[in-house]
Amino acid sequence: MSDNHPNNFPKLHNAAWPGVVGKGDGGEPPIDLDTMLDLTAAAEVGGVTFDGVDLFLFAPHVEIDSTDDDLKALADKVRARNLVIGSVVAPVWPPTGGGSAMGDAEEREKFLTQVRKGCRIAKTLRELGVRPNGIVRIDSACDPGAWAEDPEGNTRKIAETFRQACDIAEEHGERLAAEGEICWGAMHSWKEMVKLLELVDRPQTLGFQCDMAHTMLYLLGYNAPDDRILPEGADLDDVAVLDAGLKTLAGALRPWTIDFHVAQNDGTVRGSGSHDKTGRHCLPNDPNGKLDIPRHAGLWLRGADGEPTKAFRHVCWDGCMFPNDVMMQPETWNDILAAMVAVRDAHGWSE
Repeated sequence: MSDNHPNNFPKLHNAAWPGVVGKGDGGEPPIDLDTMLDLTAAAEVGGVTFDGVDLFLFAPHVEIDSTDDDLKALADKVRARNLVIGSVVAPVWPPTGGGSAMGDAEEREKFLTQVRKGCRIAKTLRELGVRPNGIVRIDSACDPGAWAEDPEGNTRKIAETFRQACDIAEEHGERLAAEGEICWGAMHSWKEMVKLLELVDRPQTLGFQCDMAHTMLYLLGYNAPDDRILPEGADLDDVAVLDAGLKTLAGALRPWTIDFHVAQNDGTVRGSGSHDKTGRHCLPNDPNGKLDIPRHAGLWLRGADGEPTKAFRHVCWDGCMFPNDVMMQPETWNDILAAMVAVRDAHGWSE
């Protein structure tokens, strides 16, 4: 906080998982957690630095079966860089040991086991004093095509699994956020996302995670053509058209939003495997980016009355699948931090 940047909330976090997501398996090697922490801690814009990191609970960053000693060592290394930990991602997908939330009993139990492990890590980090706020992120761990074989029945199964996940989260004093990403069944459409949240009906425990890049694709109906908000062929460079669509979207999902990712999107999709047709994260200053990041963030950070909702204590940058040489450049993180600072300057508050 300074004279030029009077707001100190929401806190500004960087995501560590871009060092892992899309890496390995014959591609570029993962960037280890220590390096991601160092890059985060070194970023600085006008005297402002990152306050913390959000983590993926998966090796090689954070093993989901970490011992208490492992977590203490993690807390120490984060604190040593003057950072904290915020939200964490539970690896609920089948390739990481989890299972589909609409699968058979065995699959759903695997899903819940990963949620339980994730909540236990989140609680332990909170008790160690290194995690002042944040959620445990989940999704349905199934693709829209499989979901579409029985939409009503599968949504009911996912809702029931999520309700059981809420029970687990409450036992650990945690909250869950469902990620708004179009590659997950029953979450691939903004209407289906609202329907699922309402069906679970645990707003005190389960909310929505908005990622500006992923959630923007709800407008275009890539995996749910009938639920697109903008007409086919809509010009995303037309400010009025994009603004109108995003206002409709935020109006429906903002009341559920408890976790927020600052991000940029060029309006196209990318991904592979279970992440088919997912949001194309761009660097904040990408000339093809469609979002006015600080202005459009306000649709999510401010309520209908124009006042900050204060629904979450930190926001996080998310940008996956960038080349390693881009992520290893200090200016990359300074540019990202500058975008985060602009969001907080425009829509934050002071405590």
